[in-house]
Amino acid sequence: MVVGEDGALALPWLAAPLAQALAAQRGHALLVHASPGVGALQFALTLAQAWLCEARDLAKPCGRCASCRLIGSHLHPDLVVLLPETLRRAHGWPLDGDKAEGTESKRKPSRQIRIDEVRGLIDWSTKTSARGRGKVALVHPAEALNVSSASALLKTLEEPPAGTRIVLTAAEPAQLLATVRSRCQTLRLKNPPIEAAAAWLAGQGIEQAPVLLAACSGRPLDALALAQAGIDADAWSALPAAVASGRAGAMAGWSVPRTVDALQKLCHDALCLANSADTCFFPARCVPRHGSAVDLAAWWQTLARVARHDDHPWHESLLIESLVQEGARALSPVASRADRATDSPQPAHPSRSTLPATPLRGAAQRQGMDTLRR
Repeated sequence: MVVGEDGALALPWLAAPLAQALAAQRGHALLVHASPGVGALQFALTLAQAWLCEARDLAKPCGRCASCRLIGSHLHPDLVVLLPETLRRAHGWPLDGDKAEGTESKRKPSRQIRIDEVRGLIDWSTKTSARGRGKVALVHPAEALNVSSASALLKTLEEPPAGTRIVLTAAEPAQLLATVRSRCQTLRLKNPPIEAAAAWLAGQGIEQAPVLLAACSGRPLDALALAQAGIDADAWSALPAAVASGRAGAMAGWSVPRTVDALQKLCHDALCLANSADTCFFPARCVPRHGSAVDLAAWWQTLARVARHDDHPWHESLLIESLVQEGARALSPVASRADRATDSPQPAHPSRSTLPATPLRGAAQRQGMDTLRR
């Protein structure tokens, strides 16, 4: 995730924004605005590495000095990386007091950056630099700060101790407190050019990279994660036909968030074709063209309700089956739907009968969700 001894950047498209930040950033607080899957965390870590690098007069970190090696091993005393507990475990950046995975109770790892973790960062910032090159605190993503933790950070963000810099990353800066945004200089990290991203993915062994890039809105790290989950370009291209046929097994083993994301993209593209527009996420030849705009819009509403509660303890297989069956009806030609309605007495949208408009509100609504709960 940082520059190693070979001097190469972890992500080649970060070279230009890194040079820009090193040349132009003069304040003590920087907000990196980047879409997920572009490399905001890698960029922020490389920037911190450059600031703490002990080689002189370099436009990027050397990767060979003691400071760079300490960062590479996650042991640098002048760098604090503040992540939610879920990301700390995924990226190997534990905080003091974190317990080893598997040694705690059944409590789920937190998705928020909590106030006690921010207070630990504030205490660390008041201490003298261990290696004399200043100190850097990294908060990723800043949207994970709850109101209390964001408020606790404000004073340090405005007037940090001498020699301390703070880097925050955010995909949606508008979700941050206005008082947080106003204290930071902003740097926009754009999606890399498709050609550069496709070349990088090809170097990672990914075939038909442009198809996966389109599936992930041009975000190469998301495309890589999709491929690593076993979803290659052929599997992605075959998904619309599988959903149109009602084959939920095509998404066997997928999590609810990944399934809902894929179905929302399919619904979006089908709506585009229904309105004579181009597709965005799937090859146009793969998406059924005769779906009803009305039924597709209703399917979209169902998917949006589930997406707002994707961490609910759903019965995953039943939920996915229900969403796929509704999608199959929405994607089928009008004549086919009319024939099925004549042959079958079932309601037009049974899945919507099991998904209340506002989940978990009221006894009647809770009753309606019992079949989808574990």
